[in-house]
Amino acid sequence: MKIIKFIGLIILIVVIGGGIFLTGVKQNWYGKSRGAGEIIGAELPKNIIEDRQKTQLETAIALGTNSPKQILFGDVHVHSTFSTDAFLWSLPIYGGEGSHPIADACDFARYCSAIDFWSINDHSEASTPARWAETKESIRQCNARAGDVNNPDIVTFIGFEWSQVGRTPQTHYGHKNVIFKGLDDKDISLRPIAASGPASETIRGSATQMDWRLALADFPNRQSYFDFRTFAREIREVPDCNPDTPSSELPLDCYEQAADPGALADRLDQQGMDYLLIPHGTTWGFYTPPGTSFDKQLSPQMRPERQTLIEVMSGHGNAEEYRSWRSIDIIDVDKLLSSCPNPSKNYLPSCWQAGEIIRDRCLKAGENNDECEARAIKTRELYSNLSVAGHTIVSGDEIVDWLDGGQCKDCFLPAFNHRPALSVQYGLAISNFENDADNPTRFNWGFVAASDNHRARPGTGYKAYVRNRNTESTGAINKSWRSKMFPSEEKLASPLPVTRESVWDNPGFHLLEMERQSSFFTTGGLTAVHANGRSRDAVWEAMQRRETYATSGPRILLWFDKLEDDGSKLVMGSSTVTDKNPQFRVRAAGAFKQKPGCPDFASAGLPEERFEKLCRGECYNPSSERLKITRIEVIKITPQQFENENIDGLINDTWKSFDCDDQGQGCTITFDDPDYVSGNRDSIYYVRAIQEATATINGANLRCIYDGDGKCISVNPCYGDYRTPQSDNCIADVENRAWSSPITLRMPKQAAIPLD
Repeated sequence: MKIIKFIGLIILIVVIGGGIFLTGVKQNWYGKSRGAGEIIGAELPKNIIEDRQKTQLETAIALGTNSPKQILFGDVHVHSTFSTDAFLWSLPIYGGEGSHPIADACDFARYCSAIDFWSINDHSEASTPARWAETKESIRQCNARAGDVNNPDIVTFIGFEWSQVGRTPQTHYGHKNVIFKGLDDKDISLRPIAASGPASETIRGSATQMDWRLALADFPNRQSYFDFRTFAREIREVPDCNPDTPSSELPLDCYEQAADPGALADRLDQQGMDYLLIPHGTTWGFYTPPGTSFDKQLSPQMRPERQTLIEVMSGHGNAEEYRSWRSIDIIDVDKLLSSCPNPSKNYLPSCWQAGEIIRDRCLKAGENNDECEARAIKTRELYSNLSVAGHTIVSGDEIVDWLDGGQCKDCFLPAFNHRPALSVQYGLAISNFENDADNPTRFNWGFVAASDNHRARPGTGYKAYVRNRNTESTGAINKSWRSKMFPSEEKLASPLPVTRESVWDNPGFHLLEMERQSSFFTTGGLTAVHANGRSRDAVWEAMQRRETYATSGPRILLWFDKLEDDGSKLVMGSSTVTDKNPQFRVRAAGAFKQKPGCPDFASAGLPEERFEKLCRGECYNPSSERLKITRIEVIKITPQQFENENIDGLINDTWKSFDCDDQGQGCTITFDDPDYVSGNRDSIYYVRAIQEATATINGANLRCIYDGDGKCISVNPCYGDYRTPQSDNCIADVENRAWSSPITLRMPKQAAIPLD
């Protein structure tokens, strides 16, 4: 009897304990706040920086430069797990390895990628007062270890990402990075400013209220899911700021929002700080509604004059190139009615391919041609009017069914579902005549590039390795978890949305092509600055005057100047008024070929375990041999002179191309424009320095198999999940490149246009 009572007592204790535990799981008693981490590495040895400078100077002198500024390389777009998506991808079910705090980024930038400067840009929509305070403190610690403030080994900037997403082309403005010059509180925004609308609604709403049962389903890793639920709850607990109160007068502990770029700039200006506002990922169609263009952002109310730099390249692809095709044809802007365009030589609209998928199914089911054609036409219509969720109308589909639909076939490392009217070239070609028909408003951008890495790894483009860490590629760890994340329509409690209204009422990652985009993630690019020294002021001033250029990852050296009659020069990023035909000079040298492994200073600077976790056995490790520059390409853009002037004839890519006789130290070319004066148009010039092909992650994107007519008939995607082994880096040889910032020439008749 005593034994029975004892067993009963044990069972009761287990039941009560289990009930308490389950209650705690549901109520999330066990979640913890994750901090910014601990920085381990110290300043690099002085000789490392001195050797870099000496080697660069030797190349510059060999190319004929006089008293050259230093060229410094950096990454101005980096995320830690203070960003919601970064935290999600770090979870075990996505093959993540846990937290990637800001401290990791500091040590990675110093020892693994060995860059000269970087910026933290976690999503403001996921920020809280506590996280912002930790961000500032961590960045200050990173800079405190950089040595002499006038000659530091690395400069680290504080910033945030304003991540706006609109449901329609008319309401979409995209993502902007904000970077601040100083480190003192007076130099930094009182709080990150979030984008109002779907982005903040999703992050603060049900989309981040993770199902508590995940912790039980993956019980050994339960703490990760507990912590994510705490992370999401902390965002929701921050009270909204009063939108009618100036930013400088708001309390520190509220959630501030801005609806568009103009409102964002106004709120930052109210605080009176020095900042950069940088559009990025503009052509990335993952979240960008089809039909969106830069035109509305050129309205003076959107403050285009504050957006002085633009991100040409990131780990999400290349945003430079304009194409005349569109993913949909807009019929009625106000009614949001669209149709599906026909395929062209270099573009297969996804809406068209959706119709082909349905047609094939119909024919295989034994239906007649007329019926199958009618279904295909209806499918294209439905797709064209569902914004980014068009693919959801095709149930039971696989990535391979879509072939290369929606992709730019002849772009260099294109962004997924490339949106050409948001390309850098399109933005430079348009004008806004709203205020003054003779002196239109135009974008005046310098070029930068970045990784947009979400694992606290700045500057990942130095080698093509560890795809699932150095790019954004991620996915389910096995077939079972994939079926849970992406259930077929039959397994859903309710069908996927098939109307525009239901799409808008159900925002979130489930509407996006999460898996298909993995084939388009690369290690991203770097920003280069021509700076008067290595100090914070020197780097900042170079970015402010637009004396910058972008690379697709390699540390290519590039100079682009307009030669003046008096022997002086205007450098890249300059604007001037002239009535004379211009002459230009380009100098370029390829990046150093990389040796395997890491230099001794890197492995000596960090404890072995941390060094292996961050660098994974490969660092920036240059040899003494440079890759060759094969050619210089010149792009000329003549911006619109009158309203609605056709853009297609204004972008001349490639206007001129010059082969380089590179014997290992680069090449120099000069060219002129004999038609500038007779053309009587303002003109924008920039150059691309093209480097010999090297191995690049996802260099072939979907890895199409083509028929004799050049049509993609099958694809071999580079999956982010278990279907592509982590050991497969999906390598293809690619001609990496550098893009100079433009030099803008204006005819005297428009001399009144502000140049800054």
